Amino acid sequence: SSSTARTESFGIPVRSTTRFECRFAKRCAGICAGGGIAFPALDRFFGAAMAKGKQETSAVRQRTKIWRALENYGWDALLASIAAFHVFMAPYTKVEESFNVQAMHDIIYHHHHLEKYDHFEFPGVVPRTFLGSLFVSFLASPVVLAMEFFHFPKLYGLIVVRLMLGSFILTTLGFFRRQVKMQFGSQVEAFFAILTASQFHLLYYSTRPLPNIFALGLVNLAYAFWLKRNFKATLRCLVCATMIFRCDIVLLLGPIGLEFLLIRSVSFWEAFRCCIVTSFLCVGISVLVDSLMWQRLVWPEFEVLWFNSVLNKSSEWGTHVFYWYFSSALPRSLLAAYPLCLVGMLIDRRLLPYGLPVFLFVMLYSKLPHKELRFIIPSVPMFNLSAAVAAARILGCSVITSVASYSNYPAAYALKSLHKIVEDGSTKAADCLAHVDSFAAMNGISRFCENKSPWRYSKEEGITIEEFHHGNFTYLLNEHSSIPGFKCLFAVDGFSRLQIQFSLPPIIVLMQPKVYVHGNLQSQDVGMKSWPGCV
Repeated sequence: SSSTARTESFGIPVRSTTRFECRFAKRCAGICAGGGIAFPALDRFFGAAMAKGKQETSAVRQRTKIWRALENYGWDALLASIAAFHVFMAPYTKVEESFNVQAMHDIIYHHHHLEKYDHFEFPGVVPRTFLGSLFVSFLASPVVLAMEFFHFPKLYGLIVVRLMLGSFILTTLGFFRRQVKMQFGSQVEAFFAILTASQFHLLYYSTRPLPNIFALGLVNLAYAFWLKRNFKATLRCLVCATMIFRCDIVLLLGPIGLEFLLIRSVSFWEAFRCCIVTSFLCVGISVLVDSLMWQRLVWPEFEVLWFNSVLNKSSEWGTHVFYWYFSSALPRSLLAAYPLCLVGMLIDRRLLPYGLPVFLFVMLYSKLPHKELRFIIPSVPMFNLSAAVAAARILGCSVITSVASYSNYPAAYALKSLHKIVEDGSTKAADCLAHVDSFAAMNGISRFCENKSPWRYSKEEGITIEEFHHGNFTYLLNEHSSIPGFKCLFAVDGFSRLQIQFSLPPIIVLMQPKVYVHGNLQSQDVGMKSWPGCV
């Protein structure tokens, strides 16, 4: 018995091993060990089988981890690479970014020596907060100090701080994207990322140290919490962005907060308490830090609000017509997403509560004479969501029409299947004469679909159902489910109609048998084959 077991074990090839085989090997090994039986060859086989199974399991787990990483962070990597490309292609900054750029430089290189800071010599028209610059400098300082140790040019420090700012903005955008996936599905998420990647301004500005961009990070968080239906967190993020970075975000906070009250997402007193507490906290932090940095008592965003809105001096830097955001800024920033975002809000009622407050934000901002694209850049992510929903629906309609079109040639698929079944036999097929009726000829079959010998084809017209058994036809392809003297071998479904339903998917393609393939009962070839049959 030992030699027999050894011979059989040597005859078993070591191949791809399943988990069941590994468990079987362990059990057999345990039985042999418990019974005091020793089979060296069997032990080697079981050892090889278990080792192979462990290797394959490890490889599968590794591939699963890679796939999950790509699924979770692949879109983030794409957007980050595009933003980084913009940084390396255009590392320098302009006057609008000068305060935060100089502030980050001074924080990293001068530390607590405030007398060396640039803003005392060039304070600008209005004071700006240092909180954003302090945050980015905290993230970038270890890298900048390491580069300084290795004597890299100082310009590389500018690239680092911009990359750190971009990382923060894209992290918040990624959080919003993941909420999009949870609420609207992976197709909408994919289109959201693709549309964002195809647009220039959002990713280009994401690394620019502007107050609008610092506010954009908080607005992205607010949008994400909004999709999660965490309404208080949404209000906190918008209040923080308003009180610290851009006072004009109140034009977005107002419509969103009013909507929350109208649909009773939060009560008035809950919203009031949330906004007041967050406002006092943010103003307190801003006044404390910025008064220290400016060496005087100051709340920067209040002075900005007074300068831009009350004194209306921002118009000295140029004005545009009321509709400029809709006729120029949004088309340039959204590109293909501009018309799609309107379509999305029309075809998906879930988007209207999200899109309408953002649309009102742009409308209210249009009242200010001085206009720049960066002022309304917080509206771009939400408009991209609406456009992504529309693009996903359009793709779905395209897929549905493609399926319907694919199913519109049932006769061709029937003839192809007939060829395959007949020619797959072990014995050479006898002479086969197939009749194709008018319906089959009009639904996919042409001379290109015909095979060579032993196949012959007939498209003779005017033959009645009762006359078919008088002929010498081996097979029939027609629209009739039953013909005397013939056996229905199989049927092929074709497109019938589209049906609208109040569930997912909203539109389905209905199919029904269109072409039937019949075999002559007197043909030996028909009787010897295995056929699917007609239901």
